[in-house]
Amino acid sequence: MSPTNTFTIFVMFCCVIYSAFASDPDTLQDLCVALSSSGVKVNGFACKAESNVTEADFFFAGLAKSATINNTVGSVVTGANVEKIPGLNTLGVSFSRIDYKAGGLNPPHTHPRATEIVFVLDGQLDVGFITTANKLISKSIKKGEIFVFPKSLVHYQKNNGDKPASVLSAFNSQLPGTVSLAAALFTSTPTVPDNVLAQAFQIDTKQVHDIKAKLAPKKS
Repeated sequence: MSPTNTFTIFVMFCCVIYSAFASDPDTLQDLCVALSSSGVKVNGFACKAESNVTEADFFFAGLAKSATINNTVGSVVTGANVEKIPGLNTLGVSFSRIDYKAGGLNPPHTHPRATEIVFVLDGQLDVGFITTANKLISKSIKKGEIFVFPKSLVHYQKNNGDKPASVLSAFNSQLPGTVSLAAALFTSTPTVPDNVLAQAFQIDTKQVHDIKAKLAPKKS
């Protein structure tokens, strides 16, 4: 096979892979900086007038330093999505940084609109996701290593070390969304009925109340 034909097939293969794994819709213009103040959403945000676009719409410095962790789970996620970087609107990508205390946990959750790939900046983590066949795929990862969580599957990260850890996380969506399982089930508004939770988890309603009390947002 000639080099030209090989290159053509390679390009076609890359296009197929991209089409298969892309999440957000493809763009129809060079840019569409989010105009969140418009209140209009059509599977994304309305576009800011190009004459008003500046470099600030494409810049964010919020991931440069580790975040302060003051919650009970011992981790903090700092997002760099379209809500922080308006220029990401329609581009189908976003980023975040996750910092963990020693022993910290990013609790089981899903991202309904994106696949996630994490790169370990510091420390070591036990990570895993659960397939629809109820199989756990898990591994310990350390500084410089990468792990992938498929779109919408339940996953977690746990720092089992005695030192802080941090990762950079990339998504193929401008706003991947996060559904934390415990919070969604026990702190929703309106609340999921106690008898539903008790039967689902095979516990009594008192235990349901105890869990809700522990997970309830702290009053400032």
